Amino acid sequence: MRVLAVIPARGGSAGVPLKNLAPVGGTPLVARAVRACVRAELVDRVVVSTDHPGIAEAARTAGAEVVDRPGELSGAEATSESAVLHALDRLPEVPEIVLLVQCTSAFIDPADLDAAIAKVLGGEADVVFSGLETHEFLWDAAGAGVNHDPSSRPRRQDREPHYRETGAFYVMRAGGLREHGHRFFGRVAVQPVPPRHAVEVDTPEDLEIVRALAPFTDLPEPIDVDAVITDFDGVHTDDRAYVGEDGRETVAVNRSDGMGVSLLRRSGVKIMIMSTEQNPVVSARARKLGVPVLQGLTDKRTVLRDWLAIEGLDPARVAYVGNDVNDLGPMSDVGWPVAVPDAHPRVRAAARVVLTRPGGAGAVRELCDRVLAARPEGAAAPAAVAAPAAPAPRAELRLVASPRPVPIGDALVGPGQPVYVIAEIGINHNGDLDIARRLIDVAAEAGCQAVKFQKRTPEICVPLEQRDQIRQTPWGAMTYMEYKVRTEFGHAEYAEIAKYSAERGLHWFASPWDVPSVEFLESMDVVTHKVASAGVTDLELLRALAATGKPVILSTGMSTLEEIDRAVEILGTSRLVLMHATSTYPLPPEEANLRAITTLQERYGVPVGYSGHERGLQISLAAVTLGAVTVERHITLDRTMWGSDHAASLEPAGLEHLVRDIRIIETALGDGVKRVFPGEEAPKARLRRVTV
Repeated sequence: MRVLAVIPARGGSAGVPLKNLAPVGGTPLVARAVRACVRAELVDRVVVSTDHPGIAEAARTAGAEVVDRPGELSGAEATSESAVLHALDRLPEVPEIVLLVQCTSAFIDPADLDAAIAKVLGGEADVVFSGLETHEFLWDAAGAGVNHDPSSRPRRQDREPHYRETGAFYVMRAGGLREHGHRFFGRVAVQPVPPRHAVEVDTPEDLEIVRALAPFTDLPEPIDVDAVITDFDGVHTDDRAYVGEDGRETVAVNRSDGMGVSLLRRSGVKIMIMSTEQNPVVSARARKLGVPVLQGLTDKRTVLRDWLAIEGLDPARVAYVGNDVNDLGPMSDVGWPVAVPDAHPRVRAAARVVLTRPGGAGAVRELCDRVLAARPEGAAAPAAVAAPAAPAPRAELRLVASPRPVPIGDALVGPGQPVYVIAEIGINHNGDLDIARRLIDVAAEAGCQAVKFQKRTPEICVPLEQRDQIRQTPWGAMTYMEYKVRTEFGHAEYAEIAKYSAERGLHWFASPWDVPSVEFLESMDVVTHKVASAGVTDLELLRALAATGKPVILSTGMSTLEEIDRAVEILGTSRLVLMHATSTYPLPPEEANLRAITTLQERYGVPVGYSGHERGLQISLAAVTLGAVTVERHITLDRTMWGSDHAASLEPAGLEHLVRDIRIIETALGDGVKRVFPGEEAPKARLRRVTV
């Protein structure tokens, strides 16, 4: 065990009674903290320290172990550090890193936990805490400036930010905590978190705030229910009605809703429409969908309770979708109250889930997809509707709003992280260790994070019919088999490559082309494995890579989605990075198909990068703007060198420009929040005209 997370959660609370069991977004605060830790890639073990049996049960259900907290450490005066140290004493294993995670923060992003842990593991700091960037001026009670001189009021853009401690988490070296007995020691660093994650629950008002924020802040998740009840107006429609000259009403509905309802019914989930209106159009739509409808209701809540009793359904496993205040009653009785995005504010605040699509624009389909995502694989796709591409089993992957970063060595590869630039040396070293070292230098000086090679067992990889073919090489005429053996590095060369890459601050790894090469690279303890596009359908190779437990980077050139589906099934998605690629050397722009980056992201819910074989930089840079989290390009000392890959490779100056421009693009992409920037203030004051 390298990283342990400890969550202190005592039963007493002065501000909010049994605060740690208070539900936010339908989940107790302690369970939210546990889930964040469990989902963090770098956390090995999660422990909740508590003196309360209800909290202990909620923690175990969420996936944590429980340490009984003694009475002397459970009072209002007890420190969180004392609970963490007590938990450390109770565990047989001694972790290198310990996290103190607090339930009072309802919104903890596992990616932020991983980023903070990586800083400590990487030696950047001894302690990392969650902080919110602020430019606020602080005053004490006597009217004195705390962090500023009241006589000098610099502009926001002229001040360095401060960070407010949010209290969400603290990452510490375990030995340092034991030595000092306090969470702050040695080199302290901050892990910035967004404002929406920085609300700490200490009062009933705080609890109201986080409950209102939860539908907008929580990431989408599958909705595991046995029944779905929907309002009609504003859910199946956009809440508008069209009245003809004869007085007949018509409404607009979304065709995709019909398919979602059909799939839901086929999966065994009960579905019903409830409406306060008595309108033939509601009956007509219900008949079209093949679902029961109850209309003209004055008390939806009572009718819902009766229906659930008749059907024998557990209310906790029922979803109700509404949009207006008359839906608040039934929403309060089910485990999954759901609102459309343009619902009444009170309805949105009461919802566990707020959909992204409005009523009449696919809201019902979105809900159906999320319910189907929680069903057993294949339950929503019986043989009668099965299709070769099998889209339904992929629905749960499309729900991932932001894929979790994948740890590779001391780096995190994924959204929100710096683009991981891989310099593909491949076989461009031409079997010369000195050329390999010079290419490693090129990668390091350009600012790459990794260099990649290729590893083959020629006796396995070279086809029989090609082995005796004569090739002209820089070393004279020889058989193709002799050439492949001549250019293949062995243990001694890769040991030198590993040593030299580490000296230059680079990760190194390779694309194994066969199972013995996987075993060879494992003996070298590489940080990750890369699957070349040619290996997507080599299931034996994929199974060997999956068995290593290492992160895998999978290139997808010359592959269909069905072939990628099969590869992903073998490799899993928890430590997978996909690479969009087109295996044409060199790559013409019309075959780049960069929008496939989005396709792969939505289909598999994992970080997606780009492996390029084009001349120039434009296509690789465009890939970054489309969300590529890693970029891989072949590099060479000179494109005129002998060898098959040199012509489609970047020379040193090109690689340097690529990395420089990627970093500029990262900065320029920003956070997507529309605001007035400091540089706009002067032109705004000079040019903006406001009229009424």
